[in-house]
Amino acid sequence: MFLTPQTISGQLTQLEEQFGVSLFEKSGRNLKLTQSGKIVQSYANDIFSLGNELQEIIHNKPSKRLPHLKAGIANSIPKSIAYHLLEPVLYLDDPMRIICREDNLSTLLNELAEHKLDIVISDRAMPSSKGIKGFNHTLGECGITFFATQSLIDTMKGDFPQCLDKMPLLLPGETSPIKNKLMLWLRHKNIYPYILAEFDDGSLMKAFGQKSAGIFVAPSVTASEVKTSYSVKIIGETEDIMETFYAISMDRKVKHLGVVVILSNARERFFLSSENLSDM
Repeated sequence: MFLTPQTISGQLTQLEEQFGVSLFEKSGRNLKLTQSGKIVQSYANDIFSLGNELQEIIHNKPSKRLPHLKAGIANSIPKSIAYHLLEPVLYLDDPMRIICREDNLSTLLNELAEHKLDIVISDRAMPSSKGIKGFNHTLGECGITFFATQSLIDTMKGDFPQCLDKMPLLLPGETSPIKNKLMLWLRHKNIYPYILAEFDDGSLMKAFGQKSAGIFVAPSVTASEVKTSYSVKIIGETEDIMETFYAISMDRKVKHLGVVVILSNARERFFLSSENLSDM
């Protein structure tokens, strides 16, 4: 930005004085955004996005401004699933610009209520305690698949799922609705793996699994893709544990073309397509 830290600090102080609120608070030796600061940041992001769009419009001179689909992606959603759900919007006859926001579900629902988002994609339904008048649209559901490297599989004993007993397991974090379901399922089967680590970031969990750190799970609808991308093998899968995916909107009957396309593709193709299921 070709500005000194002192200049930036002075400008931020002026901005705080103009708003009459604190935008930052100390956290140890660092600074973090206050709630007011997060609100200002979200508007600033919109301002910069519009500025960039304006430059593009002036430069390319399109015949009309592209409509937007502002999608919130809960950070517990696997990136590959988010991509497959949003992909059909890229191929509409009338082009549409996709703006993705990734955050925790609570923050995204607040932005949805403020009409900053058109849709929130989540692996859990909107809680009734949130106090927001929104609607859950089920996209689809699938079981889970267990993966490991060949070197780790070679150390297993017995058939699936008993082969998981006493093996290192990488778990989804607290943000994932399947963590507790998975633990209950293992106890019911009298299987007690060694819990090596927990991850909020599913991609990081898979990266550890790729290095033979432990067994990991992923939605069965992405099994073939996970096998190829992370060079792992399928140990087994179960539909005793089901993951359900939702599109959350402010309207019971969706009108936004991008949201309509996401719903129809997910229900009629993605979650039903045999090409996405694991090849045992």
